[in-house]
Amino acid sequence: MFKRIDKLQIDLPKLQQPDPESAGVVQELLGGRFGEMSTLNNYMFQSFNFRSKKKLRPFYELIASITAEEFGHVELVSNTINLCLDGSTGNGSTNPDDAPLKQVAGMGNKFNFMLGGQNALPVDSAGKPWTGDNVFSSGNLVNDLLHNFYLECGARTHKMRVYEMTENQTARELIGYLLVRGSVHAVAYAKALEEVTGVNMMKMLPVPNLDNAKFSHAQKYESLGEHRKLYRFSDDDYTLLNRIWKGPTPIGPAGELEVVDGTPEGGEIPDLLEVPEEFAPGFDEEQFRELSKRLQYEAGL
Repeated sequence: MFKRIDKLQIDLPKLQQPDPESAGVVQELLGGRFGEMSTLNNYMFQSFNFRSKKKLRPFYELIASITAEEFGHVELVSNTINLCLDGSTGNGSTNPDDAPLKQVAGMGNKFNFMLGGQNALPVDSAGKPWTGDNVFSSGNLVNDLLHNFYLECGARTHKMRVYEMTENQTARELIGYLLVRGSVHAVAYAKALEEVTGVNMMKMLPVPNLDNAKFSHAQKYESLGEHRKLYRFSDDDYTLLNRIWKGPTPIGPAGELEVVDGTPEGGEIPDLLEVPEEFAPGFDEEQFRELSKRLQYEAGL
């Protein structure tokens, strides 16, 4: 089972002005082939389908724990997109005849406004919906681990490229964090493969350089030791991760790999205001007040 916590994995800085262009490219990190929807669903189905869970317990726990973290990554990327989109349309009028969404017609990512309410969607940067065809769950442990290692390397390449496409500080904060955490996952799957096969994965395959030193927004998280930590995302279970996640870190500042109980400290989830021209959430001020009374809940109106 999964337990939900009402926080993001990190705090996201608020934008000074809307940036729908950056939202459009960050969509690739959500619903693209190597986006967080793909990493989540790959690991989730592999953990559901894992055979011999007792005999191969540390490997099952590794995939299961990373699955839980990926849920938070999907949430984090979605909120970044929402922050970038917030306030990017509207001319101050709630009269449909005034065409308050007219400027959307000139944007590349119209789907965020037409299919959504000025919000993130499970699509890539071209608006193509995410598909289950991106999920690989073969049932063969080595095959799945090798795929996961490749998936994390592909995801890292896309994150580096999107980082270079935008100077948006919210987007870069997200990407800096994901570069560090994605490196952790790549190393974790490489170490798991090494335990199974005895092959030095870091030398066997040509992979993107896992050094984050060039990315200022990643350096912050490496200075906090995030490149060394693997979170259990559980109160009492998944206690065998240290059978795989151990020894000196092969990337980033020197230190010992560490399994951390529970979850990251987390940050605040943005509370975005209603968008009347998008009919989202679809209530006016009086309806909010009436709803608050019916629910006997003080909503700060």
